[in-house]
Amino acid sequence: MIPTTAPHRRPVIVISAVNLVEGGTLSILSDCLHWVDRALTDRYEVVALVHRASMFDCKSVRLVEMPRAKRSWLLRIWHEYRLFKPISLSLQPFLWLSLHDTTPNVVAERRAVYCHNPSPFYRISLREAWHEPTLLLFNLFYKYLYRINILRNDFVIVQQQWIKREFERLFALPRIIVAHPQIPETMYQVAHTPGVLPKAPSRITRLIYPAFPRAFKNLEVLAEALLECSRRGLSGLEVQVTVDGTENRYARWLHARYAQVEGLRFIGRLSRAELFSRYEEVDAMVFPSKLETWGLPLTEFKAFGKPILAADLPYAHETIGVYDRCAYFAANDHRALADLMGDLRDGRLRYARPSTPPADRYHVTGWEGLFGVLLDGVDS
Repeated sequence: MIPTTAPHRRPVIVISAVNLVEGGTLSILSDCLHWVDRALTDRYEVVALVHRASMFDCKSVRLVEMPRAKRSWLLRIWHEYRLFKPISLSLQPFLWLSLHDTTPNVVAERRAVYCHNPSPFYRISLREAWHEPTLLLFNLFYKYLYRINILRNDFVIVQQQWIKREFERLFALPRIIVAHPQIPETMYQVAHTPGVLPKAPSRITRLIYPAFPRAFKNLEVLAEALLECSRRGLSGLEVQVTVDGTENRYARWLHARYAQVEGLRFIGRLSRAELFSRYEEVDAMVFPSKLETWGLPLTEFKAFGKPILAADLPYAHETIGVYDRCAYFAANDHRALADLMGDLRDGRLRYARPSTPPADRYHVTGWEGLFGVLLDGVDS
Protein backbone atom coordinates (compact mmCIF):
# COMPACT_ATOMS: atom_id res chain seq x y z
CA MET A 1 0.00 0.00 0.00
CA ILE A 2 1.37 3.39 -1.01
CA PRO A 3 1.56 5.82 1.93
CA THR A 4 -0.20 9.14 1.42
CA THR A 5 -0.31 12.47 3.19
CA ALA A 6 -3.06 15.04 3.42
CA PRO A 7 -2.64 18.32 1.50
CA HIS A 8 -1.53 21.53 3.26
CA ARG A 9 0.28 19.64 6.01
CA ARG A 10 3.79 20.14 7.32
CA PRO A 11 6.63 19.59 4.81
CA VAL A 12 7.37 15.88 4.37
CA ILE A 13 10.69 14.12 4.87
CA VAL A 14 10.99 10.56 3.55
CA ILE A 15 13.79 8.34 4.83
CA SER A 16 14.13 5.15 2.78
CA ALA A 17 16.08 2.35 4.45
CA VAL A 18 14.34 -0.92 3.59
CA ASN A 19 17.63 -2.81 3.30
CA LEU A 20 19.18 -1.95 6.69
CA VAL A 21 18.55 -4.83 9.07
CA GLU A 22 21.77 -5.54 10.98
CA GLY A 23 25.18 -4.33 12.12
CA GLY A 24 26.52 -0.80 11.94
CA THR A 25 24.11 0.36 9.24
CA LEU A 26 21.12 -0.63 11.40
CA SER A 27 22.65 1.31 14.31
CA ILE A 28 22.97 4.34 12.04
CA LEU A 29 19.32 4.03 10.98
CA SER A 30 18.17 3.61 14.60
CA ASP A 31 20.18 6.65 15.70
CA CYS A 32 18.86 8.67 12.76
CA LEU A 33 15.20 7.88 13.48
CA HIS A 34 15.68 8.50 17.20
CA TRP A 35 17.16 11.94 16.55
CA VAL A 36 14.57 12.86 13.91
CA ASP A 37 11.76 11.71 16.20
CA ARG A 38 12.94 14.10 18.92
CA ALA A 39 14.14 17.04 16.83
CA LEU A 40 12.14 17.35 13.60
CA THR A 41 8.64 15.90 13.94
CA ASP A 42 7.23 19.12 15.41
CA ARG A 43 8.02 20.87 12.11
CA TYR A 44 8.01 18.07 9.54
CA GLU A 45 5.96 15.00 8.79
CA VAL A 46 8.54 12.21 8.70
CA VAL A 47 7.90 8.93 6.91
CA ALA A 48 10.44 6.12 7.20
CA LEU A 49 10.37 3.15 4.81
CA VAL A 50 11.87 0.27 6.80
CA HIS A 51 12.12 -3.51 6.85
CA ARG A 52 10.20 -4.01 10.13
CA ALA A 53 8.59 -1.30 12.26
CA SER A 54 9.09 -3.36 15.42
CA MET A 55 12.86 -2.79 15.14
CA PHE A 56 12.45 0.88 16.12
CA ASP A 57 11.00 2.89 18.98
CA CYS A 58 9.54 6.05 17.48
CA LYS A 59 6.65 8.13 18.79
CA SER A 60 6.06 10.52 15.90
CA VAL A 61 7.89 9.09 12.88
CA ARG A 62 5.52 7.18 10.60
CA LEU A 63 7.07 3.77 9.98
CA VAL A 64 6.07 1.99 6.78
CA GLU A 65 7.08 -1.69 6.59
CA MET A 66 8.47 -3.08 3.35
CA PRO A 67 9.82 -6.55 4.25
CA ARG A 68 9.76 -7.89 0.69
CA ALA A 69 12.57 -5.57 -0.41
CA LYS A 70 15.13 -7.65 1.47
CA ARG A 71 14.15 -10.99 -0.07
CA SER A 72 16.21 -10.59 -3.24
CA TRP A 73 18.17 -8.06 -5.25
CA LEU A 74 15.47 -8.04 -7.92
CA LEU A 75 12.89 -7.00 -5.34
CA ARG A 76 15.28 -4.41 -3.95
CA ILE A 77 15.76 -2.93 -7.43
CA TRP A 78 12.00 -2.98 -8.04
CA HIS A 79 11.42 -1.02 -4.85
CA GLU A 80 14.15 1.52 -5.58
CA TYR A 81 13.42 2.19 -9.24
CA ARG A 82 9.72 1.39 -9.61
CA LEU A 83 7.74 1.41 -6.34
CA PHE A 84 9.31 4.45 -4.70
CA LYS A 85 8.34 6.86 -7.48
CA PRO A 86 4.56 6.62 -6.96
CA ILE A 87 5.20 6.92 -3.21
CA SER A 88 7.10 10.14 -3.81
CA LEU A 89 4.34 11.46 -6.09
CA SER A 90 1.80 10.74 -3.38
CA LEU A 91 3.78 12.19 -0.47
CA GLN A 92 5.35 15.10 -2.39
CA PRO A 93 8.33 15.27 -0.01
CA PHE A 94 10.53 18.27 0.58
CA LEU A 95 13.45 15.91 1.26
CA TRP A 96 13.93 12.28 0.23
CA LEU A 97 16.92 10.78 2.03
CA SER A 98 18.03 7.32 0.91
CA LEU A 99 20.08 5.77 3.70
CA HIS A 100 21.32 2.77 1.76
CA ASP A 101 23.68 3.53 -1.11
CA THR A 102 21.31 3.54 -4.07
CA THR A 103 19.66 6.65 -5.49
CA PRO A 104 15.99 5.77 -6.01
CA ASN A 105 13.87 7.01 -8.88
CA VAL A 106 11.78 9.56 -6.96
CA VAL A 107 10.44 13.09 -7.21
CA ALA A 108 11.32 15.45 -4.35
CA GLU A 109 12.34 19.05 -3.88
CA ARG A 110 15.64 17.86 -2.40
CA ARG A 111 17.28 14.49 -2.74
CA ALA A 112 20.19 12.95 -0.87
CA VAL A 113 21.83 9.54 -0.67
CA TYR A 114 23.92 8.14 2.19
CA CYS A 115 26.64 5.83 0.83
CA HIS A 116 27.89 3.16 3.25
CA ASN A 117 29.46 0.48 1.10
CA PRO A 118 33.21 0.96 0.45
CA SER A 119 33.69 -2.38 -1.35
CA PRO A 120 34.36 -0.85 -4.82
CA PHE A 121 37.53 0.71 -3.37
CA TYR A 122 38.87 -2.50 -1.81
CA ARG A 123 41.42 -4.90 -3.31
CA ILE A 124 39.84 -8.26 -2.57
CA SER A 125 41.95 -11.39 -2.18
CA LEU A 126 41.13 -14.79 -3.69
CA ARG A 127 40.54 -16.25 -0.22
CA GLU A 128 38.14 -13.45 0.67
CA ALA A 129 36.30 -13.96 -2.61
CA TRP A 130 35.96 -17.67 -1.81
CA HIS A 131 34.70 -17.03 1.72
CA GLU A 132 32.29 -14.31 0.62
CA PRO A 133 31.31 -14.34 -3.08
CA THR A 134 28.93 -11.41 -2.60
CA LEU A 135 31.89 -9.26 -1.58
CA LEU A 136 33.44 -10.03 -4.97
CA LEU A 137 30.20 -9.04 -6.70
CA PHE A 138 30.00 -5.80 -4.71
CA ASN A 139 33.66 -5.14 -5.50
CA LEU A 140 33.04 -5.55 -9.23
CA PHE A 141 29.62 -3.95 -9.67
CA TYR A 142 28.84 -1.55 -6.82
CA LYS A 143 30.51 1.40 -8.47
CA TYR A 144 28.01 0.99 -11.32
CA LEU A 145 25.10 0.68 -8.88
CA TYR A 146 26.28 3.87 -7.17
CA ARG A 147 26.38 5.60 -10.55
CA ILE A 148 22.64 5.10 -11.29
CA ASN A 149 20.85 8.42 -10.70
CA ILE A 150 23.67 9.73 -8.49
CA LEU A 151 23.89 13.06 -10.32
CA ARG A 152 20.22 13.70 -9.53
CA ASN A 153 21.05 14.12 -5.85
CA ASP A 154 21.48 17.52 -4.28
CA PHE A 155 23.84 15.88 -1.77
CA VAL A 156 25.82 12.66 -1.53
CA ILE A 157 26.74 11.70 2.03
CA VAL A 158 29.77 9.63 3.08
CA GLN A 159 31.35 9.12 6.48
CA GLN A 160 35.03 9.74 5.80
CA GLN A 161 37.37 11.90 3.77
CA TRP A 162 39.05 8.96 2.00
CA ILE A 163 35.70 7.77 0.61
CA LYS A 164 34.86 11.32 -0.44
CA ARG A 165 38.08 11.43 -2.48
CA GLU A 166 37.16 8.15 -4.19
CA PHE A 167 33.67 9.44 -5.05
CA GLU A 168 35.13 12.65 -6.43
CA ARG A 169 37.50 10.59 -8.56
CA LEU A 170 34.74 8.31 -9.88
CA PHE A 171 31.80 10.66 -10.28
CA ALA A 172 33.05 14.29 -10.16
CA LEU A 173 30.29 15.22 -7.71
CA PRO A 174 30.01 18.86 -6.56
CA ARG A 175 28.43 18.35 -3.12
CA ILE A 176 29.70 15.46 -1.06
CA ILE A 177 29.04 15.77 2.66
CA VAL A 178 31.42 14.06 5.08
CA ALA A 179 29.18 13.23 8.03
CA HIS A 180 30.90 11.89 11.13
CA PRO A 181 28.69 9.86 13.49
CA GLN A 182 28.43 11.22 17.01
CA ILE A 183 27.61 9.97 20.48
CA PRO A 184 26.90 12.36 23.40
CA GLU A 185 29.91 14.39 24.51
CA THR A 186 29.24 13.55 28.15
CA MET A 187 30.23 9.96 27.41
CA TYR A 188 33.79 11.11 26.66
CA GLN A 189 34.37 12.68 30.07
CA VAL A 190 36.45 9.78 31.36
CA ALA A 191 39.55 10.51 33.41
CA HIS A 192 42.71 8.85 32.20
CA THR A 193 46.43 9.48 31.94
CA PRO A 194 47.74 9.60 28.35
CA GLY A 195 50.99 7.97 27.33
CA VAL A 196 51.68 4.63 28.98
CA LEU A 197 48.99 2.28 30.25
CA PRO A 198 49.37 1.65 34.01
CA LYS A 199 50.20 -1.93 34.90
CA ALA A 200 47.08 -4.05 34.93
CA PRO A 201 46.09 -6.15 37.93
CA SER A 202 47.15 -9.80 37.84
CA ARG A 203 44.22 -11.36 35.98
CA ILE A 204 43.04 -12.17 32.48
CA THR A 205 43.26 -9.23 30.09
CA ARG A 206 40.08 -9.25 28.01
CA LEU A 207 39.66 -7.65 24.60
CA ILE A 208 36.56 -7.50 22.44
CA TYR A 209 36.06 -7.29 18.69
CA PRO A 210 32.42 -6.58 17.76
CA ALA A 211 32.02 -7.59 14.14
CA PHE A 212 29.69 -9.53 11.89
CA PRO A 213 31.75 -12.23 10.14
CA ARG A 214 32.51 -10.61 6.81
CA ALA A 215 35.68 -11.69 5.01
CA PHE A 216 37.29 -8.24 5.29
CA LYS A 217 36.69 -8.14 9.05
CA ASN A 218 39.97 -10.06 9.33
CA LEU A 219 39.08 -12.15 12.37
CA GLU A 220 41.74 -14.72 11.55
CA VAL A 221 44.51 -12.27 12.46
CA LEU A 222 43.21 -12.33 16.05
CA ALA A 223 43.47 -16.11 16.22
CA GLU A 224 46.94 -16.06 14.70
CA ALA A 225 48.02 -13.39 17.20
CA LEU A 226 46.78 -15.54 20.09
CA LEU A 227 48.65 -18.53 18.67
CA GLU A 228 51.77 -16.37 18.48
CA CYS A 229 51.26 -15.31 22.11
CA SER A 230 50.99 -18.98 23.07
CA ARG A 231 54.24 -19.78 21.26
CA ARG A 232 55.92 -17.00 23.23
CA GLY A 233 54.53 -18.26 26.52
CA LEU A 234 52.24 -15.24 26.95
CA SER A 235 49.11 -16.35 28.80
CA GLY A 236 46.28 -14.46 30.49
CA LEU A 237 44.82 -13.02 27.27
CA GLU A 238 41.25 -13.40 26.03
CA VAL A 239 39.69 -12.06 22.82
CA GLN A 240 35.89 -12.09 22.53
CA VAL A 241 34.39 -12.02 19.03
CA THR A 242 30.66 -11.51 18.38
CA VAL A 243 30.46 -14.57 16.13
CA ASP A 244 29.05 -18.02 16.88
CA GLY A 245 30.52 -19.82 13.88
CA THR A 246 27.32 -20.61 12.00
CA GLU A 247 26.47 -17.31 10.32
CA ASN A 248 28.02 -17.90 6.89
CA ARG A 249 30.82 -19.68 5.03
CA TYR A 250 33.51 -17.42 6.49
CA ALA A 251 32.24 -17.92 10.04
CA ARG A 252 32.14 -21.71 9.63
CA TRP A 253 35.72 -21.69 8.32
CA LEU A 254 36.86 -19.55 11.27
CA HIS A 255 35.19 -21.80 13.82
CA ALA A 256 36.48 -25.01 12.25
CA ARG A 257 40.03 -23.70 12.09
CA TYR A 258 40.34 -21.68 15.31
CA ALA A 259 37.69 -22.79 17.82
CA GLN A 260 40.33 -24.54 19.93
CA VAL A 261 42.72 -21.59 20.09
CA GLU A 262 43.38 -20.73 23.73
CA GLY A 263 41.87 -17.38 24.66
CA LEU A 264 39.60 -17.01 21.60
CA ARG A 265 35.95 -16.87 22.62
CA PHE A 266 33.08 -17.05 20.13
CA ILE A 267 30.37 -15.23 22.12
CA GLY A 268 27.77 -14.81 19.35
CA ARG A 269 25.79 -11.82 18.27
CA LEU A 270 24.86 -9.27 20.96
CA SER A 271 22.19 -6.60 21.15
CA ARG A 272 23.47 -3.06 21.39
CA ALA A 273 22.62 -2.96 25.12
CA GLU A 274 24.46 -6.25 25.68
CA LEU A 275 27.42 -4.96 23.71
CA PHE A 276 27.70 -1.84 25.85
CA SER A 277 27.61 -4.04 28.95
CA ARG A 278 30.56 -5.96 27.51
CA TYR A 279 32.37 -2.68 26.89
CA GLU A 280 32.08 -2.02 30.61
CA GLU A 281 33.56 -5.44 31.46
CA VAL A 282 36.50 -5.77 29.06
CA ASP A 283 39.90 -4.12 29.27
CA ALA A 284 40.35 -3.07 25.64
CA MET A 285 39.03 -3.26 22.09
CA VAL A 286 40.90 -4.81 19.17
CA PHE A 287 39.77 -3.80 15.68
CA PRO A 288 41.67 -5.42 12.79
CA SER A 289 39.08 -4.81 10.05
CA LYS A 290 40.57 -4.01 6.64
CA LEU A 291 37.57 -2.11 5.29
CA GLU A 292 35.07 0.24 6.95
CA THR A 293 33.07 3.29 6.01
CA TRP A 294 33.43 4.42 9.61
CA GLY A 295 33.92 1.72 12.25
CA LEU A 296 31.12 2.60 14.66
CA PRO A 297 32.35 0.35 17.52
CA LEU A 298 35.51 2.47 17.66
CA THR A 299 33.42 5.59 18.25
CA GLU A 300 31.29 3.84 20.85
CA PHE A 301 34.24 2.36 22.72
CA LYS A 302 36.12 5.65 23.01
CA ALA A 303 33.48 6.78 25.48
CA PHE A 304 34.75 4.21 27.97
CA GLY A 305 38.28 5.63 28.01
CA LYS A 306 39.90 2.23 27.50
CA PRO A 307 42.75 1.18 25.17
CA ILE A 308 42.12 0.36 21.52
CA LEU A 309 44.34 -1.74 19.25
CA ALA A 310 43.38 -0.82 15.68
CA ALA A 311 44.45 -1.60 12.13
CA ASP A 312 46.78 1.06 10.80
CA LEU A 313 44.46 2.18 8.01
CA PRO A 314 42.99 5.58 7.02
CA TYR A 315 39.44 4.79 8.21
CA ALA A 316 40.70 3.92 11.72
CA HIS A 317 42.81 7.07 12.06
CA GLU A 318 39.88 9.27 11.01
CA THR A 319 37.38 7.48 13.25
CA ILE A 320 39.64 7.44 16.30
CA GLY A 321 40.72 11.03 15.69
CA VAL A 322 42.05 12.85 18.75
CA TYR A 323 41.56 9.90 21.12
CA ASP A 324 44.87 9.34 22.87
CA ARG A 325 44.59 5.72 24.00
CA CYS A 326 45.08 3.89 20.71
CA ALA A 327 47.94 1.81 19.34
CA TYR A 328 48.05 0.76 15.68
CA PHE A 329 49.30 -2.36 13.90
CA ALA A 330 49.57 -3.43 10.26
CA ALA A 331 46.26 -5.17 9.56
CA ASN A 332 47.79 -8.45 8.35
CA ASP A 333 50.68 -8.60 10.82
CA HIS A 334 49.65 -11.02 13.58
CA ARG A 335 53.10 -10.79 15.19
CA ALA A 336 52.81 -7.02 15.59
CA LEU A 337 49.36 -7.52 17.10
CA ALA A 338 50.77 -10.15 19.46
CA ASP A 339 53.41 -7.60 20.54
CA LEU A 340 50.70 -5.06 21.40
CA MET A 341 48.55 -7.62 23.20
CA GLY A 342 51.54 -8.63 25.31
CA ASP A 343 52.32 -4.98 26.08
CA LEU A 344 48.69 -4.42 27.03
CA ARG A 345 48.74 -7.38 29.38
CA ASP A 346 51.99 -6.26 31.01
CA GLY A 347 50.98 -2.63 31.44
CA ARG A 348 53.56 -1.15 29.07
CA LEU A 349 51.45 -0.35 26.02
CA ARG A 350 52.51 2.90 24.36
CA TYR A 351 49.94 4.88 22.42
CA ALA A 352 50.23 6.54 19.03
CA ARG A 353 50.13 10.32 18.73
CA PRO A 354 46.52 11.42 18.04
CA SER A 355 45.80 13.03 14.70
CA THR A 356 42.78 13.83 12.61
CA PRO A 357 42.52 15.06 9.00
CA PRO A 358 41.38 18.64 8.44
CA ALA A 359 37.66 19.20 7.91
CA ASP A 360 36.42 20.80 4.73
CA ARG A 361 33.45 22.91 3.74
CA TYR A 362 30.96 20.04 3.67
CA HIS A 363 32.05 18.40 6.91
CA VAL A 364 29.42 17.88 9.62
CA THR A 365 29.19 15.94 12.86
CA GLY A 366 26.07 14.15 14.09
CA TRP A 367 22.53 14.16 12.78
CA GLU A 368 21.89 17.76 13.79
CA GLY A 369 24.75 18.93 11.60
CA LEU A 370 23.73 16.70 8.69
CA PHE A 371 20.05 17.64 8.63
CA GLY A 372 21.03 21.27 9.10
CA VAL A 373 22.71 21.12 5.68
CA LEU A 374 20.07 18.88 4.04
CA LEU A 375 17.13 21.04 5.14
CA ASP A 376 18.64 24.52 5.15
CA GLY A 377 21.07 24.07 2.29
CA VAL A 378 24.37 25.78 1.59
CA ASP A 379 25.65 28.25 -0.93
CA SER A 380 26.68 26.86 -4.28
